[in-house]
Amino acid sequence: MGHVRSNDEGWRVMGRRRTAWWRTRAQGGGRTPVARAAVRPVGDLRRRRAGVVRRVGVVVAVLCATAALAGQPATAAGAPGSYGYDKGDQAVTGATGAVDAVGLKSGGTYRSSLPKGASFYYGLTLDAVSDVYVSVTAVPPAGTTVAATDGIRVSMQSEAGTGCTHQSATFGASRSPHPVAAWAARETGKALCKGGGQYYVLVERVDSTGSSSDTWGLELTVVSEPPLAQAVTSDAPQDWNSASPEPATGEARSRAGGSGFAGAVAVGQGVWRGDIAPGGTLFYKVPVDWGQQLSVSADLDASDAGSGYVSRALDLALYNPVRASVDEAGVGYQGSPRSAALDVLPPVEYRNRYFVVDHESGMRFAGSYYVVVHLAAQVADDFGQGPFPVTLRVRVAGAAHGGPGYEGRSEPRNVFDVTSQDRAAAVTGSGGGGDTAMKVLAVAGIGAGSVLLATLGAWTVAARRRATT
Repeated sequence: MGHVRSNDEGWRVMGRRRTAWWRTRAQGGGRTPVARAAVRPVGDLRRRRAGVVRRVGVVVAVLCATAALAGQPATAAGAPGSYGYDKGDQAVTGATGAVDAVGLKSGGTYRSSLPKGASFYYGLTLDAVSDVYVSVTAVPPAGTTVAATDGIRVSMQSEAGTGCTHQSATFGASRSPHPVAAWAARETGKALCKGGGQYYVLVERVDSTGSSSDTWGLELTVVSEPPLAQAVTSDAPQDWNSASPEPATGEARSRAGGSGFAGAVAVGQGVWRGDIAPGGTLFYKVPVDWGQQLSVSADLDASDAGSGYVSRALDLALYNPVRASVDEAGVGYQGSPRSAALDVLPPVEYRNRYFVVDHESGMRFAGSYYVVVHLAAQVADDFGQGPFPVTLRVRVAGAAHGGPGYEGRSEPRNVFDVTSQDRAAAVTGSGGGGDTAMKVLAVAGIGAGSVLLATLGAWTVAARRRATT
């Protein structure tokens, strides 16, 4: 519609609604009413169209931002090569010598990396009374080539070079790359490494000649355990029930696992079912209180998609609340149902630390115990990409009792407690901060996008109606 203009005619818009237009005659100056018209000045229409364009631009910009946050394809939890780092991880770089080691703090979580053949130091300043545990999770990329003996070695030493403890973690007979964790500790009850001062954590990568040169990711956590208000006997319990428990039975409930320790999905006593792809790793956590006895097994369903045999196809591992390795089990797979079960574990007690073997001494804290399930990447070669159903059978037996009575608090706080929220999460399946936060963000993004699209539609309809009036 054009903007009409002549020497003897003038047009006025009386407000924004339709109104009577008046034509002024040059002769005589009289005014004659004319029919209502839908005439709009061109400038007015251009301004309205520009407003609609601006609104569309705003919506598009917001939708693009929403897509950037929540609309991108998300890596499935437990997918090969994926690992859910803690959202609060602080980036640190390991030093090739102790003198340059960056300091870690109790209660902290850190993210680093480990090239092939590297040995890196990290520093710690410790008091004289707390036990301190450092766990290191190595995360190789998907598709990398590893040998059965490849992995990491983690040790702690004093400033004088005295070794405190050390532990290694390897990928095992399957030769399938996946997250593995090893830990070291400074324990005040042992003769070595007593006293406060400067300590160092040494993380060493163990590689075979034919292994890939890919850099691995690292996640480090530091946990401090306060001393007891009253000393207890330094003997391990001798009267616990070591009979093999019956696996948990009942209808399996669906419970997808998390992609890392921080996002581990809570489960309690019962039967839980999830899907796992070859090369994938699922993380669960089970709240276990003082005096309670945990038992876990994992079943891998049959497959009719192929044939063959994969050594150590299913790997089941248990880590305690400081992410220290407690026990692991594994089974080969040739297409028929297989089950892996952990050794019989003692009830959780403070005095378990005086046992010699890991699957007994590791059950020394109350808190969240991590169940980690890995399916070897080689399964895909013989039985396809899956995913494959895996069933967890979790039993938590015995009545809980009070803790040993710490003098002070742990760092991070409540790591050795089982709270009502922990028990509720085991029923509902809540995960850790990392995965849950992303789920909330995704839902919020979808919701916001829907609202914005609806708003855009309403604006567009209104603009068209105004343009035709």
